[in-house]
Amino acid sequence: MDVVDPRIEAYAERMSSPHEALLAELSEQTVRELGSASMLTGPVAGRFLELLVWIAQPQRVLEIGTFSGHSALAMAAALPEGGRIDACEIDPERAAFAQGWFDRSPHGSKITLHVDPALDTVNALTGEFDFVFIDADKPGYVDYYEAVLPRLSERGVIVADNTLSGGDVIDGDPPIARFNEHVAADPRTVQVLLTVRDGLTLIRRA
Repeated sequence: MDVVDPRIEAYAERMSSPHEALLAELSEQTVRELGSASMLTGPVAGRFLELLVWIAQPQRVLEIGTFSGHSALAMAAALPEGGRIDACEIDPERAAFAQGWFDRSPHGSKITLHVDPALDTVNALTGEFDFVFIDADKPGYVDYYEAVLPRLSERGVIVADNTLSGGDVIDGDPPIARFNEHVAADPRTVQVLLTVRDGLTLIRRA
């Protein structure tokens, strides 16, 4: 099912600030070389992430699931001076693709790409996170959430992608449904699930 009427999706994209030229090129190359258009962040969600980072002004961002690098570059463009992103990608081919685009971008030097299982990277990093974007394997979302929640800074935010799973959360039992129920029942947090693209959930500590 379409989570949002495709005509509304197209209208929202048309009324939003367009892709930066490099991100538009990145998206086209992702489809050609990696062939997974549905995994792209897309222009509307990318701009939304950029605006969230611009509002929150985080010094330390953690991205779990980098894919081709679109979301990391969107966020990097809005980082305050000195802000950094630790980006986690387990697939070496995708990581190499993303790093190539980071190298081309004026914002790419703000991103450190870790090619390892995300939980290993999280455990190896020290300190708190101001902003966490989760967009990796859906069965792992609960584990990622539990790993990063205790390490959120006082005003830290978690953003989880694909939390509507193409509408399957209504009548089906996709892996993301377990995460949604887990977060909804957690008294430690306050959250809102937004119908942006395939669902974005914003989470903060209670």
